[in-house]
Amino acid sequence: MNLKDEYNKIFIEDLAKNIAIHDNNFNSSSFINKIINKNWQAKELKERMRFITITLNTFLKYDYPKQIEILNKLAPLYGGLKGMLFPDFVQVYGLNDFKTSIKTLEKYTQYSTAEFAIRPFIEKYPKETMDQLSKWSTHKNEHLRRLASEGTRPKLPWASPLRDFIADPTPCLPILENLKNDNSLYVRKSVANHLNDISKSQPQLVLKITNQWYGKTNHTNWIVKHALRTLLKKGDKQALSIFGLNDANQLEIENFKLSQKEIKIGEYIFFEFNIINQSKIERAIRLEYKIDFTKANGSTSGKVFQISEFKLKANRTKPFKRKQWFKQLSTRVHYPGVHQITLIVNGDEKEIVKLELRP
Repeated sequence: MNLKDEYNKIFIEDLAKNIAIHDNNFNSSSFINKIINKNWQAKELKERMRFITITLNTFLKYDYPKQIEILNKLAPLYGGLKGMLFPDFVQVYGLNDFKTSIKTLEKYTQYSTAEFAIRPFIEKYPKETMDQLSKWSTHKNEHLRRLASEGTRPKLPWASPLRDFIADPTPCLPILENLKNDNSLYVRKSVANHLNDISKSQPQLVLKITNQWYGKTNHTNWIVKHALRTLLKKGDKQALSIFGLNDANQLEIENFKLSQKEIKIGEYIFFEFNIINQSKIERAIRLEYKIDFTKANGSTSGKVFQISEFKLKANRTKPFKRKQWFKQLSTRVHYPGVHQITLIVNGDEKEIVKLELRP
């Protein structure tokens, strides 16, 4: 099922039925017909959500606090993507009523998520909202603790960036400190993603934090590994050094070869090779490969894929064989031309082979 179909006719009918229970003036049939119109099918997920929000406001003919009083009775009935509708209403119509809206988002995020809805409040009421998020970062409810991290992510997917935090993320750091040993994996994932966001604009700050956190607890170790994924894929030696993966000397590749040197778009190849530890001690190894994909204009775009992370004893050889598809994807379109495959060991590019991709 397409994500946008979370908001379908059945959902709208159910929503209308439940609103009518709490609002005798609500015109259910007109509400349904207003939403499920000739343009409905073409709308994507967030377009549908916002259209429902705007229509709700039209049909709930009360002031904002009264509207929220009604929606509060409905929100517990809907979780996941469907439940995002309720924080969206607060985001659109509650910006001028901070007190009501913050209390409401505290409720709604526990049923779905208010990570998108909180962001306009951060921008309009930075001190008040950050103070509240700081309090939530120590709340007993994991959804509120996660909101404290996820809602302040500088580059949250599907959301507009928080440009002030991209330029200076330090206001968020006390929140992340509060959450770095959180018992909830749900929360720790958000902390790792938040730090990964920061690493894209402030890598040295994240390297400083992760150096301080690594080796303290299993929870912080997990966060650090996931927080540094962008820097690790870039072969950043400081990031690699945290895990003892920054030295590629005496780690060599042999017999790197492709199953075919030419294939058609939509087909796959195998590639194989051996990695050799020529040193006299056991070595920690991060093994990756990069494909420089040829683009429509003839330039190339590189993407790094991880193969494995492991330890190899002194003077030992380990063989690898991998399969790589070149079928068309919604996230990647392939074009004919020469593609380059590079093996990367502990951040160093070691061996290269070329592949001809034909139409």
